Amino acid sequence: MSEQLQRRLTPRHITFMALGMCIGAGLFLGSASTIKLAGPSVLFAYVFGGAMIFVIMRALGEMAAYEPIAGSFSAYAHKYLGPFAGYLTGWNYWILMMGVGIAESTAVGIYMKEWFPELPQWIWAFASVAMIGGLNLMAVKVYGELEFWFALIKVLTVVLMILGGLAIIALGWGNGGHPVGLSNLWTHGGWFPNGVVGMVLALPVLVFSFGGIETIGMAAAEAAQPERTIPRAVNSVIWRILIFYIGSLFVIMAIYPWNELGTQGSPFVSTFDKLGIPRAAALINFVVITAALSSFNSTTFSGSRMLYSLATQGQAPVSMRRLNSHGVPVRGVLVTIGCLLLGVLLNYLVPERIFGMIMSILAFNTVWTWGTVLVAHWRFRRRQAEPLPFRLRLWPASSVLCLAFLAFVLVMLGYSADTRVALYVGVVWLALLTVAYKLFGIDRRLRAAVAGA
Repeated sequence: MSEQLQRRLTPRHITFMALGMCIGAGLFLGSASTIKLAGPSVLFAYVFGGAMIFVIMRALGEMAAYEPIAGSFSAYAHKYLGPFAGYLTGWNYWILMMGVGIAESTAVGIYMKEWFPELPQWIWAFASVAMIGGLNLMAVKVYGELEFWFALIKVLTVVLMILGGLAIIALGWGNGGHPVGLSNLWTHGGWFPNGVVGMVLALPVLVFSFGGIETIGMAAAEAAQPERTIPRAVNSVIWRILIFYIGSLFVIMAIYPWNELGTQGSPFVSTFDKLGIPRAAALINFVVITAALSSFNSTTFSGSRMLYSLATQGQAPVSMRRLNSHGVPVRGVLVTIGCLLLGVLLNYLVPERIFGMIMSILAFNTVWTWGTVLVAHWRFRRRQAEPLPFRLRLWPASSVLCLAFLAFVLVMLGYSADTRVALYVGVVWLALLTVAYKLFGIDRRLRAAVAGA
C-alpha cells in the first residue's frame, strides 16, 4: 500500500481539469438564460464576474503553490481558521461534489435519451456512475489523461463555433455570402435592453458557470512540481474560460438578435446548422454528453480526495485514509460512488425533476467554498513574513471587493424565489454538520490530538 498521494498530474492535466469543470452544459445549452436577463450587457457581466473568480483563484493558487496539501481549501481553513471551519468546509464541499455528480449523471441520462428514447433514463445514469467510478480507481495519471481528452472535445467545439461564427459575421459564410456584421448587438434595445438592473440580476446566475474551477486546488497534492504547475494553471485557465464564454456569447449575439435566442433550442446548434455542418444537433448532443462525463469525472476525483483529507485531519472515518498501490484513496472513491448511486434511484423515481431540483440547492455550497478560500487566504497572508513567488495582486482590497461580491450573490439567492431554497438547505446542512461535530466527539478528539502534540 502507498502511504501518500502520488504526484502524477502535469500542467496539461490540471489545466484541462479546470476547463472541463467550467465548460459544460451551462454554456452549450444554458447560455440563453443569462442573455434573456441582461441582453448584450451579459458580456460586461461575464467580465466582472470573471474578474472576481480570478481573485478567488489567485488566492487559492497562492496557498496551493506554497503549501500543496490534500484537501486544499478545507485543509487551509483547518490550519488558518480552526478545525471547526475546516470540518464545515470539507464536508460542505463533499456534499457539493455529490450534488453536482448526481446532476451530471442525470444530464448523461437526459441526453442519451435523445438517441435511445426507448431506454429509461436511470440506466444511463447507472452506466455513467459505473464507468467513472471504475476509472477513478485507477492511477491518478489515468484520471488526468481521461479528463484531458474529455475537456479537449469541448474546447475544440467552442473554438470551432467561435471561428465559424466570426466567418459568418465578417465573410457571410452560411448566409449567402452576406456578412452579418455586429449590428445585432445594439439594434434591439441597445447594449442594456433591460437596464443595468438586468445585468446585475444576471451576475448570480452566470457566476455559477465558473463552479468547479477550484478543482485546481484539489489537484495540487497530486501535481508534479506544484510550485510551477499551480501558478501556470491558475493564470492560464481563467483567461481561457473568459475567452471561451465571452467569445461564444459575442459571436452568438452578433449573429442572432438576443431576444430571439432560446426559442429554437441551443444557439450552438443553430450556428453549426448555418455553417452547413451536417447533423449539428447530434454533434452538440455528443459534446454535451462528454461535458457531463467530464464534470462527473472531476467531482468524483474531488469528492474522494476531500474524504481522504478529512480523514487525515480526524474529521472523517480513518479508513478513508487508506491508499492502494497507485496512491488512490480507494475507500474514499467507493464511498463517493456509493453515494452517487442515490442519483440512479432518483432518476428512477423522479426523472423529470431531479436535474433542476439538485442544481437549485447547490449555490450556497459554492459561495461558502469560495468565501472560505478568501478568508483563509487573509489569515495565511497575515502570517507570511517572507516574500511569496505567486501573489494575489492588490491585496487586501481585491479580497474585500470579492467578499462583498459573494455577499451580494447570497442576497440575490434570497431575493429570487427560484433560488431561495439554496439558503434554506444550506443553513439546515450546516446545522446538521454542527450537531454531528458535537455528537460524534470530533471536537474532543481534535482537542486531545492538539494537547498530545
